Amino acid sequence: MPDLDVVDETFLAVPPKQVAAVFAEPATWRRFWPDLELEVYADRGDEGLRWTVRGALVGTMEVWLEPMLDGTVLHYFLRADLPAAPPRPRAMRRERTRRQLAAKSVALDLKLELENGRRPGFPPDLT
Repeated sequence: MPDLDVVDETFLAVPPKQVAAVFAEPATWRRFWPDLELEVYADRGDEGLRWTVRGALVGTMEVWLEPMLDGTVLHYFLRADLPAAPPRPRAMRRERTRRQLAAKSVALDLKLELENGRRPGFPPDLT
């Protein structure tokens, strides 16, 4: 079992293709995960990406984009170990919480950026 097993889901009121375009750019990965070195091992197009992870963590990470209603559920999975000696339980809890908050921050930042004020169930403002 990995040291870290982080799972997150967030609804974005934009189509999967629009969310996938953000993750398709490797420069974006560095912005979202500056301490991780990512290498794609499965490019699933509009359904997301899977990476191997090195750097501050060693393991795998995935962004799965599921079409839902008038938007996308952004699923995030991180399964990784710390490359150094196993930390003490308290330090491990802090690291897990830090990674959980970072995952939600990425999702909510994308929500604000891509939705641009759009409310679910209403068409995008085309003006």
